[in-house]
Amino acid sequence: MARFVRDYIEVADFTSLDEVIEQLTVLRDSLPAHAEAEVRMRGDDVFGRSLAVSYFRAQTDEEAACDARYAFAGQGKSERQLAA
Repeated sequence: MARFVRDYIEVADFTSLDEVIEQLTVLRDSLPAHAEAEVRMRGDDVFGRSLAVSYFRAQTDEEAACDARYAFAGQGKSERQLAA
């Protein structure tokens, strides 16, 4: 199962294009294979702007174990009921 990840890159009012490209390049190089990342501009003049980079990555074993514990929570049955 995949985990959705969103990273933010802050963009100041007067950020150079080279700086933004370098930050995006570093982020791209750290992405897992076949991440299919997408970039969106977020924010406004009051709260500032950022680039939101979203992608999927494989779950860690710890995340998968946590998800498995709660997978049946939305079905209205407890773990005890399922074990019986």
